[in-house]
Amino acid sequence: MRRRHRKLIGAFTILFTVVVYSLAAMSLAQGRLQEADKIWQNLFYLIAGMGWILPLMPVIRWMERPDAE
Repeated sequence: MRRRHRKLIGAFTILFTVVVYSLAAMSLAQGRLQEADKIWQNLFYLIAGMGWILPLMPVIRWMERPDAE
C-alpha cells in the first residue's frame, strides 16, 4: 500500500477514534466527576486529555512508514 493511501486511511481512523474517545471521556466525566473534588477532576482531565495518543501511536507509525519499492 502506498504512503498516500495509508495517510488517508490513518487520517480517518484518527478522526473517528478521537471523536469516540472524546465522547466517552465527556460521558464519564459528566456521570462520575460532577461531585468529585477539583483535584480529581483536574487529574482526570489531564490523563484523559493526553490518553488518546497512546492507542493511536501504532497508527501514526504505520502511516509514516516509507513506501516499499
